[in-house]
Amino acid sequence: MPEAPEVSVVVPAYNEEAFLPATLLRLREAIAALPCSAEIVVCDNNSTDATARIAAEGGARVVFEPVNQISRARNTGARAARGRYLVFVDADTQASPELLRATRSALASGAVCGGGSTITMEAHRGGRTRWLVARWNALSVSRRLAAGSYLFATREAFFAVGGFSEKVYASEEIWLARALRRWGRARGLDFVILQDHPVLTSGRKADWYPVATLLATLLLVLLFPFLLRSRWFCWLWYRRPNAAAARRPDAA
Repeated sequence: MPEAPEVSVVVPAYNEEAFLPATLLRLREAIAALPCSAEIVVCDNNSTDATARIAAEGGARVVFEPVNQISRARNTGARAARGRYLVFVDADTQASPELLRATRSALASGAVCGGGSTITMEAHRGGRTRWLVARWNALSVSRRLAAGSYLFATREAFFAVGGFSEKVYASEEIWLARALRRWGRARGLDFVILQDHPVLTSGRKADWYPVATLLATLLLVLLFPFLLRSRWFCWLWYRRPNAAAARRPDAA
């Protein structure tokens, strides 16, 4: 067996042939700028398109998770990863070399058990979408909550808290961030939100669905968090509109 890399980047992917090539290209660029070894692990979450082939051709090690659930895909990828540090990046998200270096530096400092990053979206996004992003970033920093598009942890901390909760079908990153904060606090370790190099995510749900639908879903989650245990309620995270699914990430 080759020596284990220091960093493992885990990408959960369900029918992501449109966005995955750009994500992997950017990750390879970011990994090349690291002062340590790293790997990319893509978890094919029972895709019906060319996700697995594209991932393999893009230099990733591909593992398979048959149950369509985001948290299961993330956990399956983490179990296959060999790195001391785990970085979770969504398939429609691009992390810069600067962000990945800052992530590795934070974890290697010995003072941090995990964290996340503020986010940004393409410049063409409308005012309401930008407002939502700004509100999320403010909440993320003040409450130290990581967005699912980019989250990192030491391997020890991640598995000590049980990884992503498989009791919920969405917002599993919130539960994990809270668990990591508690675990870290008991050991004098911090959970940080990096702000200098925001991660770029597609914001495709704003293309697929009316803002009113997104806001209504968010409000219901805030009022009745137990709804996240329902796959039916969390359809927004799993459904791919046919027309939108074919949209390429560079389309305006």
